[in-house]
Order: sequence, then structure tokens, then C-alpha cells
Amino acid sequence: MKLAEAESKMQSTVEATQRAFNTIRTGRANASLLDKVTVEYYGTPTPLKSLANINTPDASTILIQPYDKSSLNIIEKAISLSDVGLTPSNDGSVVRLNIPPLTSDRRKELVKLAAKYAEEGRVAIRNIRRDAIDSIRKQEKNAEVSEDEAKDLQDKLQKLTNKYTARIDELLAEKEKDISTV
Repeated sequence: MKLAEAESKMQSTVEATQRAFNTIRTGRANASLLDKVTVEYYGTPTPLKSLANINTPDASTILIQPYDKSSLNIIEKAISLSDVGLTPSNDGSVVRLNIPPLTSDRRKELVKLAAKYAEEGRVAIRNIRRDAIDSIRKQEKNAEVSEDEAKDLQDKLQKLTNKYTARIDELLAEKEKDISTV
């Protein structure tokens, strides 16, 4: 595994962690809350955002306007069954999701969830580092790189690991601030 490949994988891990953070409710309406919602549309699981226009007219409402009016009820059902934790209301042409204000207990739970996502991201980055170090050691054993080059590569890999875990920590701090802000 080359350093550039390891860095690319670490960057992807940070992006995946950011997407996971986006699915956590912060008390304000945000269309990315519905990113993980899939709708059984003509027998095929389809992402909600490909079936409807999703927007936020104000800080406490998400408005879902299906491209196909006949899919309104299945969209409503899919949101109800999802882990979003919001109750949809259907007025015949759009589905509305009202975002209730978060209680302090719920905020604490969401901070814990964000910390869990961040830890999963850090573990994934450390696994990438471990795989890359194994690869470097294998190259050293096969005399493809010298001992000094292997040590240098491992040092650079550790710096990359530190950089990307720090980025996850920054994202976590931002998310915790978002969640905690009333």
C-alpha cells in the first residue's frame, strides 16, 4: 500500500464520518437528516432524495415534495419506519416534518452518538494505518525498501494518521457545539 493510497482512504473515512454526523439532528431543520431514508418504490429500495424535492422553509420544518404524487403515502410510511425519530404529516401534496426542540437529555444522547461515530472513524483510520504498516514491513522483508526507507514511510504514515484523526476531532467538536446550542 502506497502512502497516497493510505491518505486517500483516510480522507474517505473522514468524509464518511462527516456524512454520519449530518444524519444527527441538531434541533434545526436540515435536509441531510433524511439522507439514510430509503423508500420501497416499485419494489426497489430508492433513496428519498431521488423521489422528492426536500427543502427547509424555516428552522423547524422539513418539506418533502414528491415528484410523483402517487408516492406520497409510501414516502410518509418510509419516514415513519426509519430511525429519524420524526412523525410525518401528509396534506395531500407534500409531507411535512416538524422538528421539535431538543430536550437536554436528548442533546446528551446525540452528543454520545456523535462521539460514537467519531470513534468509529478514528478506528477505521487506525486500521488503514495498520494495513499500510503491514505492507511496508512486507516490502522491507522482501528487500523492496531499505530499513531506513521503511522507518521513514512509517513516520510519514503516523503523521497522516495524526492529521486525519485530528480532523475527525475537529468535526466532532463542531457537531457537539451544534447539538448543544439551544
